[in-house]
Amino acid sequence: MAAITLTTANFNEEVINSQLPVLVDFWATWCGPCRMVGPIVEELAQELEGQIKVGKLSVDDEQEIASQYGVMSIPTLLLFKDGKVAVTVVGARPKEDLRKQLGI
Repeated sequence: MAAITLTTANFNEEVINSQLPVLVDFWATWCGPCRMVGPIVEELAQELEGQIKVGKLSVDDEQEIASQYGVMSIPTLLLFKDGKVAVTVVGARPKEDLRKQLGI
């Protein structure tokens, strides 16, 4: 399963009210490190299908949500559990480092 595109319209349904943990990738098209992390996030979405949901949120398109969660630098990955932020990872990381930091 590919990562879900998150917007103001579906954020509560897909993230806050999700029964599964949700990994949210805050990114932008102009961000070089985001382009490095993007394929890793997609791989995690495939590998962990059924265990977690993965979503991508453009900080350019959804500034209000990014601001609400204090996203100051991108890429920022937030792991939500039971509708709350459980883990925050800022910056590009190799896949295994991300898995370790996120506990997934």
